[in-house]
Amino acid sequence: MPVEFLSDDQAARYGHYTETPSAEQLARSFYLSDADRAAACERRADHNRLGFAVQLGTVRFLGTFLSDLREVPPVVVRTVADALGVEDAEDAFARYLRRASARREHAAEIQRRYGYAPFADPSESFRLVRWLYARAWLAHERPSVLFDLATARLVERKVLLPGVTVLARLVARVRARAAERLYEALAQIPDAGERARLEALLAVPEGDRTSRLEKLRRAPTRISGPALVRALARVEDARSLGDYTGRLAASGVPRARRDALARYAASAWAGTIGQMLGARRTATLVAFAEHAQGSTLDDALDLIGLLVDDFFRSAERRGNRERIQRQAEYDRASLRLRAAVDVLIQAARSGRERPEEHLLEDVFAVVGLDALAEASATVGEVAREGAAPFREHLVAPGGPSVTCSPRSYARWRWAGSARLGRSWTPWTSYAPWSSARGDRR
Repeated sequence: MPVEFLSDDQAARYGHYTETPSAEQLARSFYLSDADRAAACERRADHNRLGFAVQLGTVRFLGTFLSDLREVPPVVVRTVADALGVEDAEDAFARYLRRASARREHAAEIQRRYGYAPFADPSESFRLVRWLYARAWLAHERPSVLFDLATARLVERKVLLPGVTVLARLVARVRARAAERLYEALAQIPDAGERARLEALLAVPEGDRTSRLEKLRRAPTRISGPALVRALARVEDARSLGDYTGRLAASGVPRARRDALARYAASAWAGTIGQMLGARRTATLVAFAEHAQGSTLDDALDLIGLLVDDFFRSAERRGNRERIQRQAEYDRASLRLRAAVDVLIQAARSGRERPEEHLLEDVFAVVGLDALAEASATVGEVAREGAAPFREHLVAPGGPSVTCSPRSYARWRWAGSARLGRSWTPWTSYAPWSSARGDRR
C-alpha cells in the first residue's frame, strides 16, 4: 500500500522532537502533579528521578517512548529538574542516559501505572479504524490530514504510537475501503440507458474536436445573445443525462464526497476518466452529471442577469444621450411654462378676484395655447422623476435584444424554478417592455 502522501517534514515530526516545545506545551505536557512527583521520588538517585519524569512528560507530549533520549531538548530537562528540585540537571540527565536498563524499566512502569495501551491492543486498534473510516466516508480529507488527526487521537487516548509506515498504511487502507464503497454505491444508481449516455460523454463525436464532457465543463465566456442560447443548450444537454437528485439523496452517500468526486471530474482529462475501472468511472460520471445540472443552470442564470443588467445600462445611456441632445429644447419649453405660471402667481398675489376667462386670456397673451401645449409635451418627454430606467428605450428600434425561442425559454424557466425551489413568475410581471417585443427576451 503506497504511503507517499507523507512529506519528509511530517515523517520526521512523527514521534520525535523537531523543535523546542513552547511554554504552553511545556505547561500542558511536562507539568508534574503531586502524584507524578511521588512516583518519580520513589527512585533514590536524582538522575533516576529526573529520567523517570522526563520520560513521563515525553510520552505525554509525543505519544511514544524515545529510543534515544539524547534528542530531548535541554529546556525540557531544565523544566523537569526545576519541578523536582534536582541540581545540575545536565550532569544528572547524562548519567541517566548511560543506564539503558533503567530507561526500559521506567518506560514499562509508566505504561502500566498511567494506563498507556500498545497499538496492537485489538480494542484500541478497532476504535481507531472505525473512527478513521467514519471520517473518510463523511468528508473528503487528504491522507496527510487524516494521518495527523489519527496521531493526535492516539496521543489523546493514551495509545502508544506505532511505526510511521504502520499508521500511514492503515490510513491508506481505510481511505481505499471508503472510496470503494463510494464507487459501488454511485455506480448502482444509473440504469443501462443512463449508463450508456454517461459513457458517451467521454467520446469525441465525428467531425468534432472535443468530447461532450469538455463542452459541459466549458462555462460561458461572453455576454451576448448567442452565448445565452449556447448556455441554455448546455443546460438541456446536462439535463438529458438523467435526473439523479432523488436517487443520490436516497443512496446515503454524503454530499461532501459527491462534491469532491464531481470537482475531480470537472478538472481531470476525459482520457484519464475513461481509463478508470468500471465502477469508479461510472461513479465519477454520475457525480459529474449531478454537478453539471446545477452548474450549467447557474451559469445560464448568471448570464441572464448580466444580460438584463446590460440591457438596462444600455437603455439608460440612450436615454441620457437623448436628454442631452434635447437640452436646449427642454430649456425653451421650461421658460414658456415659467412665463405662464408667473402670470398666475402675479394674479394670486394682487388679491383681486378675476374670472377664469380673463386669467386664461392673460396667460395666452404671454404664451399662446399651441406653444404652451408644445412646451408641456416637451417637458413630459424629457423630464425624469428620480432614477427612471428609460424603459421605452428597451423596446425602441435598435435597442438591446436577445433572440430566444419560446420553447427554449419555457424549458429554462421551468428548470430555473425547480432549481430555486419556488414557483416561476413571468418576467412580464416585472418588465412591461418584454411583452412589446414578442418572442425577443
